Amino acid sequence: MTVAAVVGVDIGTSSSKGVLVDLAGNVLRSCSREHRVDRPRPGWVEMDGRIWWEEFVALTRDLLAPGDAHVVSVGVSGMGPCVLLTDGGGTPLRPAILYGVDTRSTPQIARLTERYGTDEILRRCGSTLSTQAAGAKIAWVADAEPEVFSRARRLFMPSSWLVFKLTGRYLIDQHSASQCTPLYDTVAQEWYRPWADEIAPGLDLPDLRWPGEVAGGVTAVAAAATGLPPGTPVVTGTIDAWSEAVSVGAQGVGDLMLMYGTTMFLVHTVPHRLTSPSLWGTVGALPGTRNLAGGMATSGAITGWLRELFDAADYPELLRLAERSGPGARGLLMLPFFAGERTPILDPDARGVIAGLTLSHGRGDIYRAALEATGLGVRHNIETIEAAGGDIRRVVAVGGGTQGGLWTQIVSDITGRTQHIPSVTIGASYGAAFLAAGVVEQVLIHRWNPIREVREPRPALAADYDELYQLYRELYVGTTSIAHALAARQARLATPTPPGNDEPVEDVTP
Repeated sequence: MTVAAVVGVDIGTSSSKGVLVDLAGNVLRSCSREHRVDRPRPGWVEMDGRIWWEEFVALTRDLLAPGDAHVVSVGVSGMGPCVLLTDGGGTPLRPAILYGVDTRSTPQIARLTERYGTDEILRRCGSTLSTQAAGAKIAWVADAEPEVFSRARRLFMPSSWLVFKLTGRYLIDQHSASQCTPLYDTVAQEWYRPWADEIAPGLDLPDLRWPGEVAGGVTAVAAAATGLPPGTPVVTGTIDAWSEAVSVGAQGVGDLMLMYGTTMFLVHTVPHRLTSPSLWGTVGALPGTRNLAGGMATSGAITGWLRELFDAADYPELLRLAERSGPGARGLLMLPFFAGERTPILDPDARGVIAGLTLSHGRGDIYRAALEATGLGVRHNIETIEAAGGDIRRVVAVGGGTQGGLWTQIVSDITGRTQHIPSVTIGASYGAAFLAAGVVEQVLIHRWNPIREVREPRPALAADYDELYQLYRELYVGTTSIAHALAARQARLATPTPPGNDEPVEDVTP
C-alpha cells in the first residue's frame, strides 16, 4: 500500500539533505550527500552550482527507491544568499559565490555604500551592505570578471536553481530577494529597478513568489531524471535558515530561531519592519511577516575543523571531554571569527583567537572554548536584536548541534535564555517538506513537530559567564588591529589553488 508523501530537499554548505514525509509530518525516509565547497583563496567560498541538481536527483531517487510512497508535492531550500549567474538558457557561467562567508566583495560594498548612502540603503533595503549582500557579489563579478558578466542573464540561488531545473520556471522567493541588497526594496517588496539596472545591467531578475507558493509542475525531463511524477507541484522554497524556522514553527511575533549548523543563524520575527545597521532586516518566509536576523560566520565549521585537527575523534568523545573541562574551559576564551564575522560586528577581516592557552590545556578545553564562543556570539547578537527594538519572547533551537545536549545547555547558560527543542530537528529539508504539504492540504507545524525538550539556563553560572562575556567583548576590541594586519598579510601571501582541493567541513552532529 502506497502512502501520500512530500519530498523536501535542502542544499547546505557541507551537505545536501532530503526527507520523505507523510502528510501527518512523519519522516518516512531521509538521506544526505556530503560535498565540498571550494576556497581558492582567503575570503573566497564557491561551489559548482551544477552539483546542486546532481545531488537533488541522487537524493530523490534514494528517497523514492522502495516505491512505497506517492509524491504529491516537492519542497526545496538552500544556503544563501548565493550568486549563481547563468546565460539566458540557464547554463552556469562560473561557480556560485556563497553567502556571507565569502568576503571578496568588500571593495564593492565600500563603493556602493558611498554612492547610495548608508542611511538610504538601510531605509530602503532593511540592511546595510555587508558580505551577506548578494547585490555586492554581483557587482564583484561585473568588476572582476567583465567577460563573464557580459554573458550573464539570470541569477539563481540553490532553491531557485532547483525550481528552475524541476519546472523550467525562472522565479525566486521574496525572502531570498530581500537579501539581494541593494537590488530589492523591502518596503515595496519588489525589485528596485533604479539600483538594479545600474549595478546589474543586462541581468533579467527573476519573478517573485512567496516560499510556500507553487512555482510550477515537474517537467517530463525532470521526472525522467528524478523519478518524480510529471506535473507534481513544486513550491518556490527559500533560504535554509528561514526554512529551518518554518520547520520548528518559529514564525510567531516574538519568536527567535537559533540554527545550530555549519554556521549559527538567528531569525527573530517582529510585529513590524525594524532595521539595524548591525543586523539584517528582511521579509519573512510567510506573507506579511518581517524579521530581524543575524548570522555568525562559523560555529559547526569550527567544531568540524577541531575534530579533524584532533585526528578525527568522534563528537560524543569530544563532548564528553568538553563537559569534563567545565564552564569557562579551564581559563580559555575563544573568538570564533575563523572566517571573519558577520553580525553584529560585520567584520570580514576579523580572525579567530584562542586566549589563555597553557601546556596544561587539552582537547576538551579547546573544544569547550569553541562551544562557549558560539554562545558568547549568540549573546552579542541577542543584545543587538533587543537594542534595535526586538522583543524576544520564545527561543526555538534547531539543527545538528541540538543533539547531545551540551551545546544547547552552554548557550542557555551564557545567554540566560530558555530554549525549546522540537521533536524533529532535521531542519531546512523538513521545513521545505512542510511548505510542500501546505499546497495539498491544511497542515499545522505544532502538530507536525511538537516541542519535546526545554533547556533552562542554570542561574549559578550566570555571574561567571557574565564576566567571560565582558572579556570576550574586550578581546575583540583589543586584538582587532592585529587581526586586520594578519588578514592583510594572508591576502598578500595567498596563492590560488585549483577548485576542489579543500577538505570538506562537516556539519556539526555531536
